[in-house]
Amino acid sequence: MLIIHMFACLSDNYGFLIQDQATGKVAAIDTPDAEQIMTEAKTLGWSIDQIWNTHWHPDHAGGNQAIETATGAIALGPSEVSAKISPLSHIVEPGDSVTLGESRARVIDVGGHTLGHIAYYFEADAVVFVGDAMFALGCGRLFEGSASQAWDSLMRLMALPDETMVYCAHEYTAANARFSATLEMDNPALTNRLAEIAALRAKNLPTIPTTIGLERATNPFVRANLASLRQAVGASPHAPAYEVFGQIRLLKDHF
Repeated sequence: MLIIHMFACLSDNYGFLIQDQATGKVAAIDTPDAEQIMTEAKTLGWSIDQIWNTHWHPDHAGGNQAIETATGAIALGPSEVSAKISPLSHIVEPGDSVTLGESRARVIDVGGHTLGHIAYYFEADAVVFVGDAMFALGCGRLFEGSASQAWDSLMRLMALPDETMVYCAHEYTAANARFSATLEMDNPALTNRLAEIAALRAKNLPTIPTTIGLERATNPFVRANLASLRQAVGASPHAPAYEVFGQIRLLKDHF
């Protein structure tokens, strides 16, 4: 039911325009670069009806007002966007459903990177837009939330079906791959993935989208409950998974 148009913008962001095929309604998922988003929409012959924000950071919500003014689009997202960037037409919370034409998404709590970060999950299309909560082989820095909060958020994403396509908002995969290789080089799935990532980036091709199943098999941040990751970071066998996750995040922060 959805057509997804992904494009690189700013230094390493991805922008997303999505269209409900049944009605032609269009939404921008976050607004990293208002001018480019509107240019992409014009090239496609699309008119932007809505803006769906995942969190408040300027490279995700900073283009809201320009797009609203130019197109009349309505913006929705977590309350932190209204508090820190610009007023939203509609505040959404985890557990809510939001619609674009006949397409429906469930709002998921993925707080940690920011306290109010949310994701949009289109079950019928097996697609989730996660902002900066999770990246291919990575996750967002914990600027506001705790390791426990972020771990719980990642586990909500990992509860989605393996085939779910994950659209994250930055091309950080090569750097994440270098870090992941320091932790789990005995993981055959990761070894294969590192080669695939290197080949894609050598051609300047995107590594996004990924899938829930691929992240479950290779992303060290969602595998912190496994003995191999505990051993890799020198954690106690009895440490809670969120503490191991926190150690992994700290190592990445200084990698």
